Formats: sequence, C-alpha cells, structure tokens
Amino acid sequence: MEKRIFKNKVYQQLANIVKAMSNSHRLEILELLAQGRFSVAEIAEETAISGANASQHLQVLKQAQLVSTQREGNHVYYGLAGESVYKAWKALRDLGIERVAEVERVLRQFRESRQSLETLSSEELAEKMRGGDITVIDVRPKHEFEEGHIAGAVNIPVEELSEKLDELPDDQEIVAYCRGPFCVFADDAVELLREKGFQAKRLDEGYPEWMLEELPIEYSNHE
Repeated sequence: MEKRIFKNKVYQQLANIVKAMSNSHRLEILELLAQGRFSVAEIAEETAISGANASQHLQVLKQAQLVSTQREGNHVYYGLAGESVYKAWKALRDLGIERVAEVERVLRQFRESRQSLETLSSEELAEKMRGGDITVIDVRPKHEFEEGHIAGAVNIPVEELSEKLDELPDDQEIVAYCRGPFCVFADDAVELLREKGFQAKRLDEGYPEWMLEELPIEYSNHE
C-alpha cells in the first residue's frame, strides 16, 4: 500500500471517531453509559431528548464502535464498548476544563451558586476513608449504584435525600458523589445537607474516575 493511501485511511478512521463524539448529546450519553447499561428510553429521559433522537445518537456511536448492545428479553441495553472509550471522553473533558476558559468559568460559577465549590479529590477522600470518621453517600439512582460504587458508600438517591436525613450522622463530615464533575446530583445533595446543618462536600469527580484510579469499589448486584 502506498504511504499516502495508508495515512489517509488511518486518519479518516480516527476522524470518524472524533466526528461521532462531536455532539453535545452524544458526549452526555457517553458519560451516562460510564455508569452502567441503559435502554434507549432511559437514555432519552436522563438526557432530556426524545427517544427517536436518543436512538439516532446511539446508532452513530455504535457505528463508530464506541458503544455496544446487549439484549435482555424484549429490551436492548447500551453500554460503553470498553474502558478506553471512557478514558477518551475523560481526556477530552479534562482538556476542555484546562484549555477552554469558559468551561472552567461556568463550572466554578455553578458550584459557587450551589454552595458546593469546596470539593475533595479522590486521593483526599481515600485518605479520609482510611481514617474512618467520614460518611460517603452515592446520590446516583439505585441501579447505577448496584452496577458499581465506592466501597463503603451508602446509596441515597438525591431525590430521596430530604426524607432520609435522620439516617445520616450529624457528627461526621459527609461527602456526596455522583456521575462526574458535570453531574449535578452531588451539588444538589451538598446544598441540601448544608442547609440542614451538615458538614458536607462533594467529590470533585465521580464513580468512573474513582474506578479508573483503581481505588476500592463494590458491586451490589454481584454475588
């Protein structure tokens, strides 16, 4: 094969991957699928788009081999094609935070407005957990928690938190986490907890990043 043809073919295939990711809804879908498997209807609900649009975006991602499917009965569930897909999305996200001032500014302003600017890194949380005097809550939906979560974390979905405040210790720091830095569940949780007098912070990232760093995890739906 002539060298120019070789290069053109390789770069075109890589460009197809970049093109598949060059849509805001598809990026959000990739972040969602890092939590576990979802149906088209669930993806549409979580990303606030129609089922038809969700299906179209998923087909683009599937054609680029970024997502895979698994059928269970009459339902088809989508998941990431591999850990490398999430690593690619995370690299793009981190590049945006580092190099695009508007991304960092919007993130900071949102956290300031929600009283959740103070965060912990994964390393800081792991160190505090070794000390024992801390409560970690996973405020994602139950099925995401069951797919995998930080070892020792308690699942209290954010919409149930106000009804379960009496289950939380008032003499310990509470750290909430969710899907990642752009997920607002943890921000909502920290805002509520602080309003009720708890000492609360959010993990600056989420479960997928914790897992990638090979920190302790658990699976509720595994024997």
